[in-house]
Amino acid sequence: MQQEMREQQKTAKRYRTLRLILGDQLNGAHSWFANRSDDVLYVMMEVRSETDYAWHHIQKVCAFFAAMERFAVRLRHDGHDVLYLTLDNPGNEQSITRNCSVLMQRYGISRFEYQLPDEHRVDQLLRDYCESLDIEWQAFDTEHFYTARDEMGNFFRGTKTILMENFYRHMRKKHHVLMEGDIPAGGVWNFDTENRKKLPRGHRPLPPLLFSNDLTVQKERIEAAGVKTIGTMDRGYCGWPLDRQQALELLSHFADNCLPLFGTFQDAMQAGEWSLYHSRLSFSLNTKMISPQEVVDKALSAWENGNGIAINQVEGFVRQILGWREYMRGLYWMVPELNTLNFFGNTRKLPNWYWSGETKMNCLRQSVKQSLEYAYAHHIQRLMVTGNFALIAGINPGEVDAWYLGIYADALEWVELPNTRGMSQFADGGITGSKPYAASANYIDKMSDYCKGCQYNNNLRHGASSCPLNSLYWNFFDRNRTKLEGNPRIGMAYRIWDRMEPAEKEATLRQAAVYLAMIDQL
Repeated sequence: MQQEMREQQKTAKRYRTLRLILGDQLNGAHSWFANRSDDVLYVMMEVRSETDYAWHHIQKVCAFFAAMERFAVRLRHDGHDVLYLTLDNPGNEQSITRNCSVLMQRYGISRFEYQLPDEHRVDQLLRDYCESLDIEWQAFDTEHFYTARDEMGNFFRGTKTILMENFYRHMRKKHHVLMEGDIPAGGVWNFDTENRKKLPRGHRPLPPLLFSNDLTVQKERIEAAGVKTIGTMDRGYCGWPLDRQQALELLSHFADNCLPLFGTFQDAMQAGEWSLYHSRLSFSLNTKMISPQEVVDKALSAWENGNGIAINQVEGFVRQILGWREYMRGLYWMVPELNTLNFFGNTRKLPNWYWSGETKMNCLRQSVKQSLEYAYAHHIQRLMVTGNFALIAGINPGEVDAWYLGIYADALEWVELPNTRGMSQFADGGITGSKPYAASANYIDKMSDYCKGCQYNNNLRHGASSCPLNSLYWNFFDRNRTKLEGNPRIGMAYRIWDRMEPAEKEATLRQAAVYLAMIDQL
């Protein structure tokens, strides 16, 4: 690239400012773009440093690249000067900072600007880079989230417990969402108890809205570069929204067709039904093609317009966006050491079938294969199926993080890490959630039809045909008793365990040991 740069310097247009746009900063409403300037060059890039830090799903990488390209086209259409470096560009240094340095020299840049990254790794990279520059530089907010990075930390400063419910209520009041004066709409703050229904027998949800985006070009570019990926993408087509227009179409589809039953069935699981009533807006939100406020406003508008939407449906959705999403981001910046925490000291390797779905446990097979096929699973599949097994089997949380970060199209570290290492694996010891979300087969059977199609018997704790979740569940509580028995939210589990006959407990723990020894063959 150095030689190419010297050749082009004689004819290259000169700019004063280089503005860097990262792949998850596709916010066309950002104040940067309110006015165009001949002195500003916008730079976007596909680089190996971002494709290779985790083993990503092929749909995820393709979708990011395609969405970035479409955003660059949009900016050019609006009159902005944009330089887009593809992965296969011979002048691509495959590093954000090295590319920026070369471009600064080529175009005579005297000022560097960037939007604050949402990830510690990139945030530190750009801060260190800017401190090495001998030109002006400035970092800007992404103008996307409801909260600033440090807002939640300030809210909980001086308190002993960090409860999402407290923060959620604060957010509802601050932004006057689902409020009637100082009172929550409907008289209560959340309707979670009404939102735990299993799909009725014979109930068929609407098919998901998918887009026919041909990403063959991006796929071939990624494969030619030798980028390692997981999962599949049928004939190069990707159903994820890749621009703001598609994202808004998906949002409207959700508000009109899915929101009326979203809350009721948000925790439900059913074989062959991978989307159900979920919005699947997380990729659009996390790339910033649409904002959380317009998503919440759309849901509130549908509810207020009397479209047959009960308050428990809309409140459950609002809680995910205004509450949980902002809470996860706040935790990520509050606890920078989160990725090092391992409360239970778990060291076991992630089973091989997490990468293939080839397991006899139907709940895991359904959830993993779905993830490999669609780069998506909803929150209960992530928390109570794949996450639950990893927790009770004692899997190293670092390996669990890597899997979640790679396999889902919407997974960025700021949202993946607190959800996985905190909420799912309880590796933070209770910072994120007040109890470990461990479950036996009883929960899976209660919320899904997975057990009916399984080779294992969900009613048995031990024996060759017993469901592994049952013995691993009790083994989890037994081996972690000193860490957990004082937790008031799980006292019932220990009372049940203590009432079991000694022979039953011994057989259950023996079965758990057998299953752990053959974990790759389950």
